[in-house]
Amino acid sequence: MKLIVSLLAAYLVTQSAFAANGPVEVDRIVAVVNSEVITLSDLRQRVDQVTRQLSRQGTALPPADVLQKQVLERQIMERLQIQLANETSLRVDDVTLDRAIGRIADNNKLSMTDFRKALEKDGVSWDRFREEIRNEILISRVREREVESRIVISDAEVSNFLIHPENVVGQQEFNLAHILIRTPEGATPEQLARVRARAEDVAARIARGEAFDKLAASFSDAPDALTGGNLGWRSAERLPSLFAEAVTNLKPGETTRILRSAAGFHIVRVVDRRGGSEAAAPTQVQQTHARHILVKTSEVVSDAEARRRLADLRERVVQGGASFADLAKVHSADLSASKGGDLGWIYPGDTVPEFEQAMDALKPGEISQPVQSPFGWHLIQVEERRTQDVSEDRKRAAARNALRERKMDEAYQDWLRQLRDRAYVEYRTEDK
Repeated sequence: MKLIVSLLAAYLVTQSAFAANGPVEVDRIVAVVNSEVITLSDLRQRVDQVTRQLSRQGTALPPADVLQKQVLERQIMERLQIQLANETSLRVDDVTLDRAIGRIADNNKLSMTDFRKALEKDGVSWDRFREEIRNEILISRVREREVESRIVISDAEVSNFLIHPENVVGQQEFNLAHILIRTPEGATPEQLARVRARAEDVAARIARGEAFDKLAASFSDAPDALTGGNLGWRSAERLPSLFAEAVTNLKPGETTRILRSAAGFHIVRVVDRRGGSEAAAPTQVQQTHARHILVKTSEVVSDAEARRRLADLRERVVQGGASFADLAKVHSADLSASKGGDLGWIYPGDTVPEFEQAMDALKPGEISQPVQSPFGWHLIQVEERRTQDVSEDRKRAAARNALRERKMDEAYQDWLRQLRDRAYVEYRTEDK
């Protein structure tokens, strides 16, 4: 969601500026990506967007030609992923898209009508904006299907993870930034030497005091390059093993040596860290016994209608004495409806953040206002709470999730490299 919201902000200022200034020359093709093209106007619009985004972040801008090259590479990688999604019949239906845009409108405290008016007032094409958001969702789904769903964690890996005390879940967290210099698949020794030389040049510039975020935006091949290489906060056990081992003893502001992985050469900086070896994973956690009623939105059930239905049901329980469980059996679209909406005992992290946050704010016996999540709209009732020892099964499940996240980034980078190496890309950036 953060990605979509930042995209919205950048998109607004970009479209406004473009509408004010108008095109400066006849459009032309700057790259051919398989059977599709990227035009000069597409590239300039994205460069303007990224420039404004970096300026808001306080990131020093790379030279214009370097930034344009980086932006074009990102557009090529996005186009390849969207092409793969289309070729394999992966789609984002209008209901899902409307729900995502609805969440953006809610985050901006606007109704959908007012949100659209605000976009149009700033010269933003509604259709173009919808397509941008659809593509963001598509890329996320491609990654989930092609990479995340294929990661396998064996029982032996879980057991080995748990016997090492440094892998205690939640022990330490790092705020990291990184630079990736990607190597082509099946690279020759000469190619590897050239890529290594590029990495060494970047490392030397970091050592001389050049801004890490500017160098990331200039030279990194990672998808997060144009945000200054920022990875955000990650718990130690969820970092790729290569990163976790390299940053363990580093202080904020310090940078690793050049690290080698299957994807290429990495340089990682510790922006900040918190927690420490004295921290321990909780042996007990609070569980919540809850019920819910789910109303899903569709072409015939709008967000407003779903919210109204749940508000009426809440009124019937709170003021009229109706049974929450009985209403759930009749009105809930969830599989738990047959059990009166009973979700059983819920551990922290078992539900999506929107649901968990609303549930945690309730006292036993209380009923929430209508709450939106990616699944629809919910009415939540908390039955009771208890504190329980973390079971062995839960520890293994947490370890398995940590290992999955640890492998995910590296697997995604390797997959992107293969996707790029298989593609036909022709550059036409020189004026004809």
